[in-house]
Amino acid sequence: MRVALQEARKSLGQTSPNPAVGAALVIQNQIIARGHHRRAGLPHAEIECLRNFGRAIPKDAVLYVTLEPCSTAGRTPACTDEIIKSGLRTVVVGATDVNPLHSGRGIELLRNAGIEVRTHVLAPECTMLNEAFNKWIVTREPFVIAKCGMSLDGRLVRPPAESRWITSAATRRHAHRLRARVDAILVGAETIRSDNPRLTVRGVRGSAQPLRVVVTRSGKLPRRAHIFTDRFADRTLVYRGKSLNYVLQDLGKRNVTSVLIEGGGNILGQALDGGHIDKVHIYVGSIFTGGPVIAFAGHGTNAPRNAPYLEQIQYDRVQHDLFIHGYPRYRSGAAPE
Repeated sequence: MRVALQEARKSLGQTSPNPAVGAALVIQNQIIARGHHRRAGLPHAEIECLRNFGRAIPKDAVLYVTLEPCSTAGRTPACTDEIIKSGLRTVVVGATDVNPLHSGRGIELLRNAGIEVRTHVLAPECTMLNEAFNKWIVTREPFVIAKCGMSLDGRLVRPPAESRWITSAATRRHAHRLRARVDAILVGAETIRSDNPRLTVRGVRGSAQPLRVVVTRSGKLPRRAHIFTDRFADRTLVYRGKSLNYVLQDLGKRNVTSVLIEGGGNILGQALDGGHIDKVHIYVGSIFTGGPVIAFAGHGTNAPRNAPYLEQIQYDRVQHDLFIHGYPRYRSGAAPE
């Protein structure tokens, strides 16, 4: 199953609005074929894996797949039908599909066909792999990641006369890999006016360009900004005079399963105050700047005990910077000890 997970990770950022899935075919404890879902409309992981084997399936073969096989036909045939036709007798499933159209049904169909199905193998890892899809398929709202690079004193920028960078080049490369895994990158209008960012994925081979989303009250944006004039101009979407809640719901309707909010401080603050953030990726540079823009510059909370806090928090070092990632929990009451 860990090999199947490795295969599934190859799908991240490539298959939306479908989940990332990997598969491995095992005979006598030897992996003899692998597969992953490459793109929406192409064969799913388990089908690619079986085709990569390319021969009649032996009786003792076991198929490991990170997600319950789908049981309905869409742009591709139902995987359960193909598995049953293949002659497989044993299938091992990591996570149950939360999609209401599939949840548990694929496992039931396989068992009714006489196939032994073992479930919940490395289920937490398999489930987390598709945390964005799992939220979107149930709520039709995208999974929201708040990402920023801040100084030790909580600033998003340095004073105007100084270099623009707070974090290292290694950290910026790390952040591009995160961009490559989301469907959309969202910023506020002031970020476009002051920074003229490209909001593109660079240095990640084979990555797709996420949708670029700008939220603006006035609609006054520089016409020559990179996002309106580069080769990805058709991947830019502007919302004028709309609340962040409206924007996120509309993106969900457009089959955007994940959104990376990159700033500025006002948008990050709105997202935090509104309880929209599902995950944070914060890069802390090893510098005090005293810059003018505060990260997460929202209204805050009425009392410390009601403030959001991070769960499943992890701290990693990227060169001289600190990478903090975790999941905000919004609730009243005392923070955890």
